[in-house]
Amino acid sequence: MPRILVTNDDGHFSAGILTLAAALRALGDVVIVAPQTEASAVGHSLTLRRPLRVEHGSDGVYAVDGTPTDCVNIAIDQIMTHKPDLIVSGINKGFNIGDDVTYSGTVAGALEGALLGFQAIAVSQAYTKEMWDFSAAAEFTARLAAKVLKQPLPMRTFLNVNVPMGAIAGVRTTVQARRNHITKVARREDPRGRP
Repeated sequence: MPRILVTNDDGHFSAGILTLAAALRALGDVVIVAPQTEASAVGHSLTLRRPLRVEHGSDGVYAVDGTPTDCVNIAIDQIMTHKPDLIVSGINKGFNIGDDVTYSGTVAGALEGALLGFQAIAVSQAYTKEMWDFSAAAEFTARLAAKVLKQPLPMRTFLNVNVPMGAIAGVRTTVQARRNHITKVARREDPRGRP
């Protein structure tokens, strides 16, 4: 039975990761190792200057007080008794496309897996102000994961999947796009009047 590691950057409690893990359980043994708190936009950072703590919850869920990259390394080296056959990171709240992939902790979880030689997929869903429903994205990811387990990706390659809200009408393969960055920093003062 395949061993599947699931991580994200929204935290171990996120509805996206829980829905994804439930869908992947049909394929094999699933272990969730994800950040203790939200770790969005941390990119591919590692924690090097402080100890990391791991809390073991129920049903194979582990919370790490670090980044998604930390979570993948700790899962592989300390938590899982056998190496994973697949690493799936997500389901992220909001697309990770274009240059944003460099900031994404969700993408970084899959990237770390690929760099370590494992099959990996990052999954993100379109942002909504409505009620989040990750079921279609989770079902699609489970089908994709089954294919990747049967036909592995080239070494050090991972898939970055972005799913619209609602029913999935088809699949398109594309390359990473670029976007125009407009940086705007709001200058404020603290309660003591310091900038």
